[in-house]
Amino acid sequence: MPIVVEVFSSPGCAKCVRAKDEVLRFIREHGRGAVDLREVNVLEAMDRALDLGVMATPAIAVDGELVFRTLPREKALRAELESRLDRKGKP
Repeated sequence: MPIVVEVFSSPGCAKCVRAKDEVLRFIREHGRGAVDLREVNVLEAMDRALDLGVMATPAIAVDGELVFRTLPREKALRAELESRLDRKGKP
């Protein structure tokens, strides 16, 4: 079962593009079955963003839990995603 990664972004946000690109790089390395990436435009899904506590973009939630409130360092993001995959069992 894949982990669900939601990248909360806003239009024109360069850091948001970097956040999404880092997740996509992780997916390419671990296979598409490992991660279900969902891009969430905060302007279109404001209720979802507020429910999780998103106050700025980019923000990243994993399996419904807000894990990063700002753009994380790539190493921190990878460590979190690896940990989640290990707990769920890699596909």
